[in-house]
Amino acid sequence: MISVKTSFNKINFIKSIVVIFFIVMLFACKSDMKKVGAFGEIDTLPELTAKNIRFIRSDSGNVQALLTSPLLVNYTGVEPYMEFPNGFEVIFYDSVMNIKSILTADFGINYEKQKLMEAKNNVVIINKEKEEQLNTEHLVWDQRKKIIYSYVNVKITTKNEIIEGDTLVANETFDKWELKNTTGIFEIEDDEDM
Repeated sequence: MISVKTSFNKINFIKSIVVIFFIVMLFACKSDMKKVGAFGEIDTLPELTAKNIRFIRSDSGNVQALLTSPLLVNYTGVEPYMEFPNGFEVIFYDSVMNIKSILTADFGINYEKQKLMEAKNNVVIINKEKEEQLNTEHLVWDQRKKIIYSYVNVKITTKNEIIEGDTLVANETFDKWELKNTTGIFEIEDDEDM
């Protein structure tokens, strides 16, 4: 009889340890499950990745702009956006498909709902008609307002001048622009009447 009680106590002891182990694991897993649930709520996983893409923006059948990029990563959710981690190029056309200007950058992000595109790192705009070039590290293209702006250092090179400033506002084809807090090398015409 003594051996039966001893083995019965050992079984109860083992059962108690197993129950305690499962209770500890249950509470430990609860906090991890919260983290897993929160991870699913984070809207950072891409839904689409595409290589060598081409987007055409047109109005009434007239092509206005062509965007190309070696890589597009599309994120969906409440605030969808597209990233161009390997850079991009946008070519703007006039009404008869002549190239007006070209925008390039090493990185881009397009916020679909806001119709805003940010260009970062080695940003260059070339105006073919005026032979002007803009260089900066950050630029925003507001597609609704059809303007380009920057609040970081900007350098504009024209046929005769190199102008630098810290604030730029321009139309999207870079035909008209305004630069604030400027410095640079300017061409000054001689006045022969003096």
